[in-house]
Amino acid sequence: MNFLAHAYLSFDDEAVLTGNLISDFVKGNKQFEYPAAIRAGIQLHRSIDSFTDNHPATLAAKQVFRNDYRLYSGAFMDVVYDYFLANDPQEFSEKDLWTFAQRSYQVLDRNFELLPKPFQQLFHYMKTQNWLYGYRTTSGIFKSFAGLVRRAQYLTDSHPAERIFLANKKFLQEQYDLFWKDLKSFTKQEFDKIIK
Repeated sequence: MNFLAHAYLSFDDEAVLTGNLISDFVKGNKQFEYPAAIRAGIQLHRSIDSFTDNHPATLAAKQVFRNDYRLYSGAFMDVVYDYFLANDPQEFSEKDLWTFAQRSYQVLDRNFELLPKPFQQLFHYMKTQNWLYGYRTTSGIFKSFAGLVRRAQYLTDSHPAERIFLANKKFLQEQYDLFWKDLKSFTKQEFDKIIK
């Protein structure tokens, strides 16, 4: 659940950001219950996920988590990608990231009644614990790893993920560098299509 990337790749469009962040909580035809602009964000999120899952850099990076986390290796990579994005000087300074995080929470607050109930509950923690900014720190992504394990049906321990991340950080950074420029370009093209 790479919330930071999805928020950032909404290109400052409030409705798209809302849809982009709630997409994993909107199943099937439920998307048609939302206004068109929010639905566009839901669809953008799904395009981002598909592109991410099939990118060669993601496929390579996931292998470092594969032995310990199997089908969940992609979810751990989502968190790792947010860490590198939060620390990418081409995208954020520390102050910029803080400002972006607060602005994103304000958007979600304004659209709170439209958020699915499970996301409303999650959003409380996202905002009060400042998850979007927290991705910048190692301790922040380790908390995200732990949260992922808590929500997963078949996982019990996030500590191997911490060790894997630290041992493979340079390789994972290289995969992010290969992946991010492609994702950003792809998503901007998709965004331009859906907001016409």
